[in-house]
Amino acid sequence: MGRLKDKVAIITGGMGGIGLATAALFMNEGAKVVLVDSNKAAIEKSKAELQDKSLSFCHADVSKKEDTIKFLNHTLEAFGKIDIFFANAGIEGVSKSIEEYPELVFDQVIAVNLKGVWLGCQYIIPKMEQGGSVIITSSVAGLKGFPGLGAYVATKHAVVGIMKVAAAENASRKIRVNTIHPGPVDNEMMRRIETDMSPDSPTEVMKGFEAAVPLGRYATSKEVGEMTLFLASDESKYITGCTHLVDGGMLNV
Repeated sequence: MGRLKDKVAIITGGMGGIGLATAALFMNEGAKVVLVDSNKAAIEKSKAELQDKSLSFCHADVSKKEDTIKFLNHTLEAFGKIDIFFANAGIEGVSKSIEEYPELVFDQVIAVNLKGVWLGCQYIIPKMEQGGSVIITSSVAGLKGFPGLGAYVATKHAVVGIMKVAAAENASRKIRVNTIHPGPVDNEMMRRIETDMSPDSPTEVMKGFEAAVPLGRYATSKEVGEMTLFLASDESKYITGCTHLVDGGMLNV
C-alpha cells in the first residue's frame, strides 16, 4: 500500500481490461485516477458501478487534439496535477495482408495507436509534475512482425520511437518515459483477433498463440498492470527510454 500515495494518474483506453485492472492497482496504492475512453456507454456503466472519490471519468477520443486537451483539463480540474500518464488506448484493426489491408482501417489504427500517443506526449507531458512517469502500451508486435497485423505492428513499432525521443527530451525534468510490450492478453481484444483470424475456429488460434508462449498461457490484464504499476512508482525512478516485455518469454526464450 502507498506506492503511489498522493499521485495523480491519467489512463487512456480506460474501459479496456488493462486500463481497468491498472486503475484498480493504482488506486489500491494511493493514486487518484482519471479513466479516459471513447466508449461513452462503457464509461456510464463504470460510473454507476465504481463510485470512488479517487476516480474520475472522461469521454474522449485520443486521436483528436481537442479531446486530448479536454482530458488534460479535466484531470487538472478534478485533481490539480498529473504525475503519471499511461498512454494505453489502442485498437487492433483487422487481420489481412498488407496487399489486402483496407485503407480506412489503416487510417483508424494509425489515428488511435500512433497519433493518440503523439498528442498525449505533446500536450500531457508539458503539464506533468517533475519526476513523473509516462508509460506507453506497445506490444510484442512493437518488437517483431506478425503476418496479417501490418497496421497494428507498424504503430506499435512507431510508439517505441516516440518513447525514446520523449525520454530524451524530458530527462532534464526527471520525467521517465517507457514502453510496455505485452504478449497475448486474455481480454476482449484477443477474442476479436482470434475470431478475425479464423471465424470458424478461434479456439485453434488461441492454442497457436499459447504454444508460442514458453509459460504456456496468455497474460492477465492484472499482470500487465503490475508492470505498469512498477514503472509508475518511484521504484523505477532510474529507468527511462526502455522497452519492457510482459510476454511469458514469447520473444526471448
